[in-house]
Amino acid sequence: MMKKDFFAQTVHGAIDKAIKDKKLNNLEVNNFTPICEIPKNTQFGDFAINVSSLARDAKMAPPLIAQNIASYIECKGFSVNTVAGFINFKLEEDMLCDITRDILDKKESYCASDVGKGEKVNLEYVSANPTGPFHIGHGRWAALGSSLANIMNYCNYNVYQEFYINDAGNQINKLARSLELRVKEQKGEEVEWEEDLYPGEYLIDCAKRYIESGSNESYGDFAKKDMLRLQKELLEKFRVNFDCFFSELSLYKNDEVEKCVKELEDKGKLYKKDGAVWFRSSDYTDTQDRVLKKADGSNTYLTADIAYHKNKLDRGFERLINIWGADHHGYIARIKASIDALGYDSSCLEVLLGQLVNIIQNGEQMRMGKRKKMVTLDELVEEVGVDATRFWMLMRSIDTTIDFDIDLAKSQSDKNPVFYVQYAHARACSILRKAVEKRLDTENKKELEPLFSQDEIDKIDKNIDIKGLFDEKKGKESIEATRALILKLEESIAIVEAAARLRAPYLLCKYSQELATAFHHFYNYSRVLTDDKEVSSQRLALTKCFKIILGKILNLLGVSAPEKM
Repeated sequence: MMKKDFFAQTVHGAIDKAIKDKKLNNLEVNNFTPICEIPKNTQFGDFAINVSSLARDAKMAPPLIAQNIASYIECKGFSVNTVAGFINFKLEEDMLCDITRDILDKKESYCASDVGKGEKVNLEYVSANPTGPFHIGHGRWAALGSSLANIMNYCNYNVYQEFYINDAGNQINKLARSLELRVKEQKGEEVEWEEDLYPGEYLIDCAKRYIESGSNESYGDFAKKDMLRLQKELLEKFRVNFDCFFSELSLYKNDEVEKCVKELEDKGKLYKKDGAVWFRSSDYTDTQDRVLKKADGSNTYLTADIAYHKNKLDRGFERLINIWGADHHGYIARIKASIDALGYDSSCLEVLLGQLVNIIQNGEQMRMGKRKKMVTLDELVEEVGVDATRFWMLMRSIDTTIDFDIDLAKSQSDKNPVFYVQYAHARACSILRKAVEKRLDTENKKELEPLFSQDEIDKIDKNIDIKGLFDEKKGKESIEATRALILKLEESIAIVEAAARLRAPYLLCKYSQELATAFHHFYNYSRVLTDDKEVSSQRLALTKCFKIILGKILNLLGVSAPEKM
């Protein structure tokens, strides 16, 4: 159990006892929900709960309320004090030791939770048109979706990752015509480009492959397959693995679009106006009705999207999560309206709207050109690497614009967040390696035996007692740094659960930086490998705990945890 939950339950139980003994005046019913937080001033304690809101019903001053409640708390492994309306808790050595033992025992599963309760989730993201390379925005959705899937699966959601291929619209006709013109150019013919085609240079290579293959496929089919192949290769390189690439075209081939329209019609949700077929979406969450079939009989984009969401629900998914660009904000109400109109509950749909990514290079924002000179995800990954690209894409909340500084992302400095975090992990690995390596006596220039055997390092996990690290002889700075690191490690449970529940991987990026800072601070004030083998083993145990937790956090983000740098 998280310490925050433990202390919240402790306070709730103490309030019950105080009410029973009439120590809270007129208060008769305990409807209070304790919220445990980390105090800004850690001198007061490691955790705090504000009970001031009880003052109105209890007709008592907050300081007296806090004191009366605290008097019913039985302290085992922690101490209690009150300041104003706050009840503060400070962990003692035994409870701190329990945290490290728990991490060493559970290892990578330490910060997992059951918040998902096995809920079956369809997570749809990226879903780019197969008409060209991924742009920078697609990279943000790819990093966000894949890391969110990792986090949610870790917290017992059953997440199915899906890529919706928009391969049934006019854009495929444009792609086909664009490839045809590129093929003709490769054959030496002069061509004239119409407006709204795809004149990007990426189709030159596609045209060469088309000619070399001697394919009899249509230009559209060949281009679509070729573009999708390149997209899948980049996704794999970017550590994104979809369970399904769902074709929009399949909805038409299986007659699902027309069946969906018929079902809405049978339910009385459609009407005709000006030769078009309209959906009564304003009866639900939308601001106005929407056209499903134009006067010429063709479907709008919305029609297939409604059928697609019905398909997902019919496949048994309990929750649908879509990651879209912020420009799709107005589309949410339409889809929710259609879900309700079809007899489902639209509360099952969550849409995460993402803001843009600005690319900064040489201190200036790069202008995003048209398709002829677009900045692609592939180019960015090639420039700064997969780890840096993923971490930077995940560092901010999805509703915040990212300024992606290429020069900083490539730098090996503490100012580069991903380098700073990865270096901390590599440092922990280095310490554990050095513990079993032969040493050099710098004074006598002689080689000494290792401080530990590998077997001893492996057995550090078993019943290690780190109480000695809190001995006053270790120094105030070392003791405080040790406490801070252990508390930060314990915080991983709450952070991972919050990231899953709030769909917010950026919380792990922030936490990983804070955890790295806590470890660097511990390292600076607590020499790990010393001639005192007992102290060394205790600090190595804590180093192992750090390596386990940070390694897991990076794994959830889809970022590597290097052992050497």
